[in-house]
Amino acid sequence: MSSKEDQSLARSRVSESANNEAYPEGGLRAWLVVFGAWCAMVPSMGLLNSLGVLHAWTSTHQLQGYSESSIGWIYGAYGFFLYFAGAQAGPIFDAYGPAYVIIPGSIGTVAALIWFSFSEEYYQILLSFSVLGGLSACTLFTPAISCVGHWFNVRRGYATGIACTAGGLGGVIFPLIILFAAPKIGFPWAIRIIALLCAVFCTLACLLMKTRLPRNKKAGASIDFKALSDIKYASTTAAVFLVEFAVFIPITYIASYGIHVGVNDTLSYALIVFLNLGAIPGRFLPGLLADRLGRFNVMVLTSLLCAVLTFTLWLKAAANTAAIIAYAVLFGFWSGAAISLTPVCISQVCATEDYGKRTGTAFTIVSVGTLTGIPIAGAIQQHNAGHYGGLIVFAGALYLAAAAAFAVSRGVCAGWALKTPF
Repeated sequence: MSSKEDQSLARSRVSESANNEAYPEGGLRAWLVVFGAWCAMVPSMGLLNSLGVLHAWTSTHQLQGYSESSIGWIYGAYGFFLYFAGAQAGPIFDAYGPAYVIIPGSIGTVAALIWFSFSEEYYQILLSFSVLGGLSACTLFTPAISCVGHWFNVRRGYATGIACTAGGLGGVIFPLIILFAAPKIGFPWAIRIIALLCAVFCTLACLLMKTRLPRNKKAGASIDFKALSDIKYASTTAAVFLVEFAVFIPITYIASYGIHVGVNDTLSYALIVFLNLGAIPGRFLPGLLADRLGRFNVMVLTSLLCAVLTFTLWLKAAANTAAIIAYAVLFGFWSGAAISLTPVCISQVCATEDYGKRTGTAFTIVSVGTLTGIPIAGAIQQHNAGHYGGLIVFAGALYLAAAAAFAVSRGVCAGWALKTPF
């Protein structure tokens, strides 16, 4: 190990030992922060988990006639901007606290949805939903994750998982609004209803999210590539990159798949609801397990199970409605850790005072995968004459690669003993 790595590890250990006894690990103030983070994630991650129904709706309405790959760039771009701006939002959070990022993000999220509700052309949807919406979502998601890390250490996986259940709940509520309201009052008004709900949740987030640890005034709004010289941080970032590359492909295409194989439109849109119903317990139960068995260990297990489900259930489902629903629910549960545990894994290999910047840097790198994964999958489907077999194999292979990457990273960080809880 190099001297730089020794210094980084020593700094992390000193920081953790100094603050370990001071972490509340619970109490009213800490859980109010978790609730505030939960409120911030309903708009940001809820919309991210609703990409499938938005993709299915716009591809048959506003964007009818565009290729799957072209439409995929819109929804890949939302995830890209959500993660990419973390390099700026994270250090600002470290230096000045949550209000400087949450308040602009709240305003931007509501404005993006209202603009999106008026959008009819490709470029309008791209600018409103993907660019403004994605950037605003980042300034809600990044401080939400980081705030929880200020109040929990031993129970961080559990607390973060509870906050991340908001994404699953938003992914249930928002598609249901579109499913039932859009045919009656129109898609634009359905989106405006969602905007109103987001305004309520964002207001609560602004009031409740607080930090506890001293602020790092030296934080700079930049990508900390020097951090990648630490092999533990670099290997963790690579593993997170692969799992985030994989997770949004089923989320985005499962509803369109249902329409393709002949499932009626209502049930096809409802597949996103089933997926997110599975994701709600899938956000916090793996987190509870991870605090005991190890965060990296659980990421290896969940990534492997997602690969197995994709290859054995989705690939073989064809038009079997029961099999498609079963896959949506089971995948929703086991894929939940990709959202809730990945930032906790990053926190485990860096000092707490650098958590915002390191998380932001990692997710900026991850954003390249979220940008390209969805349109690449769409291009594969288009190349296969509209059939989904190649797309499904692509998603499953990415999950296998992610499981292998987390196993390697775990070995690098904590050794190769199988019983080590890391």
